Amino acid sequence: MKQQLVIEVNRTHVCIKLPARVHSIAFSPDGQTIASGSLDGAVLLWRAADGAISRTLEHTDSVKSVAFSPDGQTLALGSGNKTVRLWQVANGKILCTLEGHTNSVLSVAFSPDGQTLVSGSKDNTVRLWRAADGKLLRTMKGHTNLVHGVAFSPDGQTLASGSYDKTVRLWQAANGKLLRALEGHTSLVESVAFSPDGQTLASGSVDRTVRLWRVSDGTLLRTLEGHTDSVLSVAFSPDGQTLASGSWDHTVRLWRVADGTPLRTLEGHTDWVWSVAFSPDGQTLASGSWDKTVRLWKLG
Repeated sequence: MKQQLVIEVNRTHVCIKLPARVHSIAFSPDGQTIASGSLDGAVLLWRAADGAISRTLEHTDSVKSVAFSPDGQTLALGSGNKTVRLWQVANGKILCTLEGHTNSVLSVAFSPDGQTLVSGSKDNTVRLWRAADGKLLRTMKGHTNLVHGVAFSPDGQTLASGSYDKTVRLWQAANGKLLRALEGHTSLVESVAFSPDGQTLASGSVDRTVRLWRVSDGTLLRTLEGHTDSVLSVAFSPDGQTLASGSWDHTVRLWRVADGTPLRTLEGHTDWVWSVAFSPDGQTLASGSWDKTVRLWKLG
């Protein structure tokens, strides 16, 4: 039976109350569905329009990361049980389980063509998998601490990984070759995201900053300061003009990418904000928190 989540409409946003701490959220490519992964192992798929739960996927361990395939038909889950699982969105069927990591999988992302999946793990590695059958294609080693964030460039040619070794690494997706290591953060790197044009990479860190890097040569473009605690998640708007960041300081901040100007601070969460995601049309920002809520902020 479908359940209805508890929804509160506030002056600035819509607050949707969930049963457990939210660690990761993602919009489907069509913007109609939001997936939320929680520490209790449940993944909820719900309609963004009205909060009605369309499906619950039960996992055997905490869900650290969720990601939709580009066609919206598959959902990938990174888990505390060392695996990545691929689920069919339409019916909740498990398509395959990707095994190989030797510790918790903390981040997952699909390639733009949907054919491959990248995962970052507590085992300090980045792994690339064939999405069709779960075959391990290659393992990228080099980080000296856990990998908490991974991302594909928009053209699918480059992978980014952010690690607790305080570095961001860029890899060639085709062969796993290390292109460059981006150094500058003074503490753990929690999250990475490519701009829509693929020219800029954002990284969020426990050093309380967001850093913007030029992908072509690794140059640090600017450092965004303002959060009063660790930055856990970063995401670019679809037009690439705005960056969102979620933090341990319970806030979400919006920044102008062109010059790093702070645009807005979104307040309402009462615990760490672990995940932020823009809707495909850029009109809504979703934030997921350990306060057991997802909040939808209207930006238009």
